[in-house]
Amino acid sequence: MVFDAKDQYESQWAAIVSIAAKIGCTAETLCRWIRLQERNTCLRGGLTDTEAARVKEIEREVRELKKANEILRLDSAFFAQAELDRRFTL
Repeated sequence: MVFDAKDQYESQWAAIVSIAAKIGCTAETLCRWIRLQERNTCLRGGLTDTEAARVKEIEREVRELKKANEILRLDSAFFAQAELDRRFTL
């Protein structure tokens, strides 16, 4: 609605304020939706929804891999020490 009505107002913010009142949300909420739509359609710089979700997924994977690596490092140190402490009997 804001994109369609932008020519009827002196600025995009004026259109946002007017339309937000008509649809029952705050101007800030509508502004965030518009910025998100602009990013998703490459009218504004920044991450799209898809890119942001992918980054979040990759960050989660990295955290899990770091935990797994720490566990493996501690396990290998434990077993290496156990191997050194083992008494050799012939």
